[in-house]
Amino acid sequence: MDPKEISQKVASVLLEVEAIKLSPSSPFTWSSGWKSPIYCDNRVSLAYPAARTFIKESLAAMIKANYPEVEAIAGVATAGVPQGALVADALGVPFMYVRSSPKGHGMENLIEGAPKGGQKVVVLEDLISTGGSSLKAVDALRKAGIQVLGMAAIFTYGFQIADDNFKAADVSLSVLSNYGDMIETALATAYVKAEDVELLKAWRVDPANWGA
Repeated sequence: MDPKEISQKVASVLLEVEAIKLSPSSPFTWSSGWKSPIYCDNRVSLAYPAARTFIKESLAAMIKANYPEVEAIAGVATAGVPQGALVADALGVPFMYVRSSPKGHGMENLIEGAPKGGQKVVVLEDLISTGGSSLKAVDALRKAGIQVLGMAAIFTYGFQIADDNFKAADVSLSVLSNYGDMIETALATAYVKAEDVELLKAWRVDPANWGA
């Protein structure tokens, strides 16, 4: 499959297992206070072996194609940890993960595993929103002397602020699926109605003020 086909297939899988839920007429409220017609929790896919395997294999293939020098995978806590471990296993490379803050006891590690200076690592994230927490993990790895080749993720909302943040941090981002392809897939499978599409598209352009 080409990238577009993979993107639509991943979107279809996430919709099918309800890792992605769409509700344009009765929006969700995020912790930020934003009103949103979409709720995405890719951890749900872990409960479904077929979906889990497809996503794992698709991520592994994307990483091999885009970052052939990869020597290890680093998951972003928490949702990127199980996905990252699965992908590292599929690639046959070491796995580590980056905490949101250092552990409060013992070795007080921020990076768990066996990180090595100079190691070529791909960071694994489940979902890209603004990119803030994901790029904090990249910064922690770089400060530890690790060479970050780029980041791989299952899904992105495609916000301009995320594009700007990744560009400013000089981090390459590869994703399996995106918001635009998901809308196309949702419409094609009658998950949403044609009249919902403009609402869904408008949210991505100005999510902070959508539904206000």
